[in-house]
Amino acid sequence: MGSRRQFKRKAGTRRYRRMFILATEGAETEPQYFDLFNNQNTVIHVKCLKGRTKSSPDKVLERMKKHLEKSDLRSEDQAWLVVDKDQWTEEQLQRLLDWSQAAQQHGLAVSNPKFELWLLLHFEEGNGIANSADCSRRLVKCLPNFAKGDVDVRKLEENIERAIERAKRKDVPPCHDWPRHTGTTVYRLVENILFMRS
Repeated sequence: MGSRRQFKRKAGTRRYRRMFILATEGAETEPQYFDLFNNQNTVIHVKCLKGRTKSSPDKVLERMKKHLEKSDLRSEDQAWLVVDKDQWTEEQLQRLLDWSQAAQQHGLAVSNPKFELWLLLHFEEGNGIANSADCSRRLVKCLPNFAKGDVDVRKLEENIERAIERAKRKDVPPCHDWPRHTGTTVYRLVENILFMRS
């Protein structure tokens, strides 16, 4: 009998069928969270385009555009902007929305007041959040190390489906741009990742 042929992946070749490219406002929390979707057994890869510090919506969009100039999206890939409503103006967010609507592979996920609301929804309904400080105080009760910049993704991973359900209940009727009140559309991005991963 002949020897079995060894099939090896060439160095540098891409082994993921689908890529999610994310330009995020936060430099630490969002990349830590979305990295939980990356493992050796998945057919997708989530890549966060990190900025050095928390940045404005315009900087987030600029970072994405620069990346896509160097690396085109394949037909099965997606590119998303992930930002907070927080203190940003509607004009600033509108530029991101316009970009997201220009191509089917583009997306926009906005959290009001900030991304940490999405994390909080993994543990509770998130009712009575009036501002960013409220959101942070409540989240630290669920993730004590969060105040030190450490996101315990293991505690979040088991509650992703609950977070999606809670976010959907806040998004009624579903907004076509971004939440005007406490809420987040990050669930739409996460649903897409989970669907593509299954």
